[in-house]
Amino acid sequence: MQATMTQAFAGQRVKITGPNTRKGVSTLIQARRTVKQVKKTAKQATSSSNSSNWYGEDRPKWLGPLSGNTPSHLRGEYPGDYGWDTAGLSTDPQTFERYREIEVIHSRWAMLGALGCVFPELLAANGTPIAEPVWFKAGSQIFGSDGLNYLGNSGLVHAQSIIATLGAQVILMGGAEAYRTDGGPAGVGLDKVYPGGDYFDPLGLADDPDTF
Repeated sequence: MQATMTQAFAGQRVKITGPNTRKGVSTLIQARRTVKQVKKTAKQATSSSNSSNWYGEDRPKWLGPLSGNTPSHLRGEYPGDYGWDTAGLSTDPQTFERYREIEVIHSRWAMLGALGCVFPELLAANGTPIAEPVWFKAGSQIFGSDGLNYLGNSGLVHAQSIIATLGAQVILMGGAEAYRTDGGPAGVGLDKVYPGGDYFDPLGLADDPDTF
């Protein structure tokens, strides 16, 4: 006995009749996947077209139509290039590359710093006993008799000397920066601009080179 099945596809009802309904279902599923893939490709193309408006010669300029001629070394290849460099800081390609590297790394440290500001306050708001969770007030605890206990736990960081704290920061952050720039046992094969690799992109947002 032949089996009959009716499904909706592309706004129309399609009647699948045959000795083996599973084959018809498989065909329908594959067709739906094809339509979804076409829509996804079209969406990506539209997104790429929209984002390209911020690059190249026709990108928005820093003073709009009054910007005049932009410097020849600013060609709209990087994010944030609005054609303004009156001091000529980016004239030399090597200097520009160095500035870009420094800016990205500073942004990475700022991201970690922002997390360090918010995290203790979240813990305190959920019942963790922390003497001073507010980041711009926490440092004053070092002048107290008990010193500064990170996250309220003297076993983590127990700081009583500003000089010792500064020395520890110089060693730890300087060591991390040295591995980033010069390599070493923990820095072999790392990208100097994006040394975190997958650890800084757990969601895979930069997997697609074009999107990145």
